[in-house]
Amino acid sequence: MNWEIKENKLFKQFLFKDFKEAFSFISGIALLAEEQNHHPEIFNVYNKVEISLQTHDAGNTITEKDYILAKAIDALL
Repeated sequence: MNWEIKENKLFKQFLFKDFKEAFSFISGIALLAEEQNHHPEIFNVYNKVEISLQTHDAGNTITEKDYILAKAIDALL
């Protein structure tokens, strides 16, 4: 699944084998987010991770920062 625009946010759902894999992925996202000083909304239930990106300091819109982080998140896989 590619990133889609949903409620004025970049959105993507990821499915993993189990909770351990999902949480490991979230940990990787945390490191990327800190490096870029751009923090996503993350929702996790067991093996499902949902990520939403938008730039709050730009009026809650999608900006280049969101696309850069989305690409880096995809590279974790």
